[in-house]
Parts: sequence; structure tokens; C-alpha cells
Amino acid sequence: MVAQAVAQRTPILEARGISKRFGSVRALEGADFEVYPGEVVALIGDNGAGKSTLIKILSGALRPDSGTVLMRGQPAEFHSPRDARAAGIETVYQDLALAPDLDVAANLFLGRELKQPGLLGLLDFYNQRAMRAQAAQHLRALKVNLKSIRQTVETLSGGQRQSVAVARAVFWGKDIVIMDEPTAALGVAQSGMVLELTRRIRDNGTAVIFISHNMPHVFEVADRIIVLRLGRRVGTLDPQEATMDQAVSLMTGALGSTGAEVATGR
Repeated sequence: MVAQAVAQRTPILEARGISKRFGSVRALEGADFEVYPGEVVALIGDNGAGKSTLIKILSGALRPDSGTVLMRGQPAEFHSPRDARAAGIETVYQDLALAPDLDVAANLFLGRELKQPGLLGLLDFYNQRAMRAQAAQHLRALKVNLKSIRQTVETLSGGQRQSVAVARAVFWGKDIVIMDEPTAALGVAQSGMVLELTRRIRDNGTAVIFISHNMPHVFEVADRIIVLRLGRRVGTLDPQEATMDQAVSLMTGALGSTGAEVATGR
């Protein structure tokens, strides 16, 4: 079962006993989390469950009040998103953070552009040819189909834009990609494109943290499902054995810990 299958492996990223308060509001209270190489783990919970706070801690945007974050079994401290990115963690937020008037290649290298060698590089001239060649190779490897690498993002469909944002995260985040509501506001075909891309990333050995309120998408793409409620982890589900009703019941508190154990197959 899920618990037995992962028991012998070391998580690539783990959180133990994470707590975080904002004044009198308790966002997280002793929450645990782990993700292993080459798996999609979905993080679900109702509004206010603590998902966003936990993800911000794992991505370096927030620091916990207490608890430990580990990378490959070793304690890690992220003082900023830059620290998390340096550790191989990239996050795709709902707003995608794409520049619509720039082309696809420019967006993949946005903020991390390749400069021309020699004097031109010192004068901040960018190596457009190298960036376009690397971007095209990366997108082909992920089977992201676009008419041209020179297309501006504003000409792309919603699913294509999401795919470009995810591809950029994979390009720079070699170990872990966090996807925040990646299929929100997408149609059926476009959502299918993003879910298939998520599976390809997983199959290439990258760990994916998938945050979504869309239960069918969660059950379609996730290898494991971690459920948060009121700042605590209340269950881990195997999507091959559990049901959507069990997931919702855990999220709302209708299903207790005994039900969670049955759902995980432990």
C-alpha cells in the first residue's frame, strides 16, 4: 500500500511539526508533509486548512514559527524564495507570472537571461539564439506543442500558457515543482494538457506538489493525497483505493482518523 511503498525511501522534501500563527490566527499547528522523487503528491483541504501557508513555507516565502524542513533528510532553512529555488524548488502560482508581450523563450528565461559572451555580455546584451535553442529543446522534451518558440504569450491559449509556466518551473527546478491550482479556469481539453504534462514531469523523476480544489483532477493525477484540516494533517489517501467522498469527508471533519487509516490502506 501507499504507506508501505514509501516507507523505505527518503523524502526529497519533508516538513515535520510545522506551526505558524498570524496574530491570533493559527494557520498551521504541527503539520507534517513529505514528497518523494518521481511522484505527484496532491495537497488538499478546505479554505483555511493551511495549504497556502504550508506551500509558502516550503517555497521560502514564509518562515515557520516552529518545526523542521528537510531536503533529502537534512535540515534546510529557506530565508527567501531565492533560497528555495537554489535548492531546486520552483513554484507555479495561479497568476503564472508570465510576461504576455514577450515570446515563449523570453518567458522561460525571465529574470535569468543568458548574456552574450565577452564584451557584449558585460554590456547586458542577451544571447537570444541560445535561449531560443534551449527553450525549444526543453519544450520538445516535455512534448509541449506550440506553433513557434517566438510566439508571444498573449497569443497562447490558457492551457498553453499554463504549460509554459510549468515548463519554466521544470527548467529551473530540477528536483521539485509546486503547482498551485494549475487547472483552475481551464477547459476540459486544456486541463487534460496540463495533467498530462504533470505526469510527464513525474515520469522524468521530478517531484510534483499538486494543490487543487478539483477532486477529479486530483484523483486523476496524484500518486498520494495529503489532507489538511484546520492547520493539521488529518489523513493520507491512496487515490487507487480511496474515494472522493472520503477525501471530502476528511477535509470537512466528517471522517475521523479511523476512516483515514482505511482509506490509505494501512
